[in-house]
Amino acid sequence: MGQALGCVQVDQSTVAIKETFGKFDDVLEPGCHCLPWCLGSQIAGHLSLRVQQLDVRCETKTKDNVFVNVVASIQYRALADKAEDAFYKLSNTRSQIQAYVFDVIRASVPKLDLDATFEQKNDIAKAVEEELEKAMSHYGFEIVQTLIVDIEPDEHVKRAMNEINAASRMRVAASEKAEAEKILQIKRAEGDAESKYLAGLGIARQRQAIVDGLRDSVLAFSVNVPGTTSKDVMDMVLVTQYFDTMKEIGASSKSNSVFIPHGPGAVKDIASQIREGLLQANATK
Repeated sequence: MGQALGCVQVDQSTVAIKETFGKFDDVLEPGCHCLPWCLGSQIAGHLSLRVQQLDVRCETKTKDNVFVNVVASIQYRALADKAEDAFYKLSNTRSQIQAYVFDVIRASVPKLDLDATFEQKNDIAKAVEEELEKAMSHYGFEIVQTLIVDIEPDEHVKRAMNEINAASRMRVAASEKAEAEKILQIKRAEGDAESKYLAGLGIARQRQAIVDGLRDSVLAFSVNVPGTTSKDVMDMVLVTQYFDTMKEIGASSKSNSVFIPHGPGAVKDIASQIREGLLQANATK
């Protein structure tokens, strides 16, 4: 009804292209406009000023011969003051943007290794944005932002990268485990050495106490029994210890059989052997 009366409505964030007898006449801002169709005026079309997004998937090859799919997200919009260029100069804006994105990505990524491609994706996005801004400004469009949202290597390459990462982590774990076992063995050896040292001190003190006790016993026996010598007392002590040893061997349930000469003469022989050993040790010193 409005068009029949020569009126037209332009929505918010949109401009209309007005033509008179097929020639560009004016850009109509949002609102209501009088359009005398009888004088050859008409609306050629509408142009949205909203920010639009185009996702472009580009397959290319890196410097180390790995094929990747680079996904770029382009956010753009038409400029109100260049609405005439945006409407008339390009027939397919999205295809034009896509072509520029392909050109820049396929010129940038082959110069980089796969790892460098991931690390420098912001630089790639900046290069794409600069090229698009320079090219699309002549057609009345502004590039708001360019993002490299994904870099997808071939499936076999991703599996190989995951295996390399897993192997590296396993190597670090094995190294840490070996280091922990090394520390544990060192601590165990230090504890064993300390235990043996303390056991040695205990044995030395035990033997010292035995020697002191024997000395006191010999002196006391010599004083209380006149006419006895130190040799007689030592022989008696050896006999006593001999029988104590025999008693312990017989009382132990886990001891093996021991065959030794037994008899009064054997005790004398044992005493002589011990005495000779002590004399030889003193002579050696």
